[in-house]
Amino acid sequence: MRSTAAALLLCATAVATMVAACQRQPPSAGVPLDRSVTLGGKLVSAAQLTRGAAAYSHYCRACHGEGGHGDGLSARGLNPPPRDLRLGVYKFAAVSTGQLPNDEDFRRIITGGLHGTAMLAWDVPAMQLDDLIQFIKALSPRWQNETPGEPIVMTKDPWTDRESAAIDRGRRVYHGMAQCAVACHPAYATREEIFTFTQELTQMRVEEFRPDLYDAIPKPSDFGVTILPPDFTFQPLRSGETVPDIARSIASGIGGTAMPTWKNVLPDIDLWAMAYYVRSLVALRDTAGAGELRARLLSQPAWTPPPLPDAGVADGGTTDVPERKPEEPAPRRRRSR
Repeated sequence: MRSTAAALLLCATAVATMVAACQRQPPSAGVPLDRSVTLGGKLVSAAQLTRGAAAYSHYCRACHGEGGHGDGLSARGLNPPPRDLRLGVYKFAAVSTGQLPNDEDFRRIITGGLHGTAMLAWDVPAMQLDDLIQFIKALSPRWQNETPGEPIVMTKDPWTDRESAAIDRGRRVYHGMAQCAVACHPAYATREEIFTFTQELTQMRVEEFRPDLYDAIPKPSDFGVTILPPDFTFQPLRSGETVPDIARSIASGIGGTAMPTWKNVLPDIDLWAMAYYVRSLVALRDTAGAGELRARLLSQPAWTPPPLPDAGVADGGTTDVPERKPEEPAPRRRRSR
C-alpha cells in the first residue's frame, strides 16, 4: 500500500509540475514587452513582441530556456549545447564575423535547422516566424545598440561546368594559400603536396608541420566552450552541405569562433573553388574512401624539404654576377710648365 501511495504521489507531483510549466508566464526578454522598442535599428511594436514571446514558448523555450540562457528543460546532455541567445553572437550568418545577422539569416537557420545538432528545422508560419525573430533579438542587449551587418554576397559561381577543375584548384588553395590545415582543420594532402602548393601560390616555403597535421585542433570560442573544427570527411556541416552553403560559410566565416571571414581576403573564384573541394571531402563521409585517404596520409614516408638553391648561382654552376674586368690605369697628365 505504501509503495502504491508513493507512486501515486510522484505521479500527481509530475502532473502538477507539467501543468504549472504550461501555465507559466511568457518568457522574459531583455526589453519590456508592453511598449514599442527599437531593435537593430527597426521599431518593433509591443504587440509583435508579445506574439513573438508566445511563438518562442512553443518552439524554442524547451532548449534555449525561458530567458534565452540555453538552459531549458531539454538542454541537459545536449552536445553541442543550445545557444545562449543573450550573447547576441551567431555562428552561421551571411555577414562578416562579429556582426549581427539579418532577418534572412534567422529565417534560414530556424526553418533549415543545424545539421548534427538538436536544432531542428521548424515549419513556422511566415507571419509567426517574423514575430519570433523580433523576440529572439529582444533577448540580447546588442540589438538595442547595433544594427545588422552588410549581407555578404558572392559573385556567380564560375565553376558550374568545370567541377573537376574547381576541386583541383580548391585543393591547392585550401592547403597552399588559405592554409586551413596550419592550425585548425585537418590536412588532406601529403606534406610534399602542401609544400608544393604553398610555394606555387605564395612563393613561400613550408618546411615544418604540426605533428597532428591530419587531425583538427580544438579552438576556444565566444560561447564559453571549446569547439573542434570539423573533419569534412567525418562530421556533418552545421549550416548546409551544398556548394552554395559551403561557399557562404567560407566567405562569411563562423561567428564566435576562430574561423575568419574570407570574403575580400581571397578572390571569389578561389572561395568557390574551396567550396567545391570541401564538398568533395563531404562526399567521402561514411564511405571506404574516407578511411583509405586517411590511411594513405598517415602511412606516407618521411619527407624532407628540398634544399634552397645556392644564392647567386645560375644553372650549370656558373655565377650570374658579371665578371669584372681589371681596372685600366688612368692616363697620366702632363705637367704644365
